[in-house]
Amino acid sequence: MPAASDDAVARHPHLAEPCRAGWVRVDLHCHTMWSGDSTTTPDELAEAVAACALDVVCITDHHAIAGARRLAGELACRVVVGEEVRTQRGELIGWFLTERIAAGHSPLDTAASIRAQGGLVYVPHPFDPLRHNLHESALADLHASGLIDAVEAFNAKTSLPGLNARAGQWAAEHGVAAGAGSDAHVPGGFGAAFVEMPDFDGPGSFLDSLRRGRLVGHHWDRPRPWTARVLPGTTGD
Repeated sequence: MPAASDDAVARHPHLAEPCRAGWVRVDLHCHTMWSGDSTTTPDELAEAVAACALDVVCITDHHAIAGARRLAGELACRVVVGEEVRTQRGELIGWFLTERIAAGHSPLDTAASIRAQGGLVYVPHPFDPLRHNLHESALADLHASGLIDAVEAFNAKTSLPGLNARAGQWAAEHGVAAGAGSDAHVPGGFGAAFVEMPDFDGPGSFLDSLRRGRLVGHHWDRPRPWTARVLPGTTGD
């Protein structure tokens, strides 16, 4: 992957640092227009990925995997098919999915559905009340049931550093892998946070690599400028 563009580095200065040889930059949490609340089109995503020199993006649209499945064959980087799911007690993310996970079920049932497909269970923004975080008792129940693979210890849209720090501390205390993601809903958000980790091949080595990874990022949640635009349709995807 070539170096990040000057424009991307101006937004996210940490992109100027080269990635270690044999390692990859992985955004564990990002969105496209299939999310409904994101405006990032496939062309914009392709440009953003190239500009930020990302090697892997986990596309985790809200209640949709069609966009991720389509884009897996269109982007220069690798795509992990994921989904951000609203459970009865907050949000969960599934990685390496083959089928969409239904919303509105309990966290335990949702996590079990993710695992049943061979996927990994990721807890996004676990202590940020502005991001539909998972209730703390539900987090404890999932951990006690052995149904958490990783938690998000750095979310670029979480404005209070203490909330990310608390997530990192929880991960360390409970022996759970820690991750980072841009949570980007617009093209400029890509590159704000990611994990640099050894390269991987599939869900098993992914989690092993994540445990050895380095979280990189800064807070970036600028207001979206209003523009009149027509997005491509996603009907039938």
